[in-house]
Amino acid sequence: MTHKFRMMTMLSFIATALMLLGSCNPSGKTESNADTTSSDPHKAGNPVITHKYTADPAALVYNDTVYLYAGHDQCPPNRNHYEMHEWLVFSSTDMANWTEHEPFPVSAFEWAIDDAWAAHTIERDGKFYWYVTVSHKNIHGKAIGVAVADHPAGPFKDAIGEALITNDMTHHTDISWDDIDPAVFIDDDGQAYIFWGNTVLKYAKLKDNMIELDGPIKTIDLPFFTEAPWIHKRGDYYYLSYAYQFPEKTAYAMSKSIEGPWEYKDILNEVAGNSNTNHQAIIKYKNKWYFIYHNGSIPTAGSSYRRSVCIDRLHYNADGTLKRVIMTTEGVEAVK
Repeated sequence: MTHKFRMMTMLSFIATALMLLGSCNPSGKTESNADTTSSDPHKAGNPVITHKYTADPAALVYNDTVYLYAGHDQCPPNRNHYEMHEWLVFSSTDMANWTEHEPFPVSAFEWAIDDAWAAHTIERDGKFYWYVTVSHKNIHGKAIGVAVADHPAGPFKDAIGEALITNDMTHHTDISWDDIDPAVFIDDDGQAYIFWGNTVLKYAKLKDNMIELDGPIKTIDLPFFTEAPWIHKRGDYYYLSYAYQFPEKTAYAMSKSIEGPWEYKDILNEVAGNSNTNHQAIIKYKNKWYFIYHNGSIPTAGSSYRRSVCIDRLHYNADGTLKRVIMTTEGVEAVK
């Protein structure tokens, strides 16, 4: 073994050790400094956030800026459970470089115990409403709350002082975690809807104030619905994407009406690497469509419980159906 080779081996060993130390933070705020950026300087690289574990992405385009909202996986290495105490906010004007803003803690909701699960943010009349999944202090099971802010990056505060949806309001399944993963959509006529659920997909209208349901809770029957609904519209078609089976793929359905009937189409995204869950956001930014999701691909500690947000392009067929998303390590090109 030459001196040069021994030196390279030692440097490699030291680098690996430092990376492992960086990802194994016993404080519970598990992070990774692993370099997962693309070798192409014009592309973002996947995952797009590498200094913290991020999951369950939602995204909002406002004033030519993309705001990315994500849960913060904080499960220590060598343990396998969902540990999430806050949500994170990032912004970008090119889909490649991201600025981190102040996190939003579960403790902002005095009626919640913990569990910063999947959330969704939407703008209406200059206000920004953040719909979140948490565990309720007094009502058994998961619940959905609403926070509000004057800016997409906050600061946010509890908009109601109590939950919008609680487990005792729905009786479609016996599980206690069926009221999760809110996704809000405002239709062209101004009517707002909230979709949510696990094993059973539910939806309801929202009042104009965005903090009250406006009518009965209804259900949608889709093949192998698990969780993570997301609604977007392009042209005359509404698209309802969702987590399908378990481990989760992403599938989608289409309709000419926000209230259906919905026609199941196909798988949109395969099982994400090293993660049992798959949770998507779909946005249009600067005339391009993007598919935002998570996987467990950060080296050394990435897993189903330490996930990472990724972004790839979304493309349409001539008939309006969606092409299958190709997951890449290069990510998307920076846009101007």
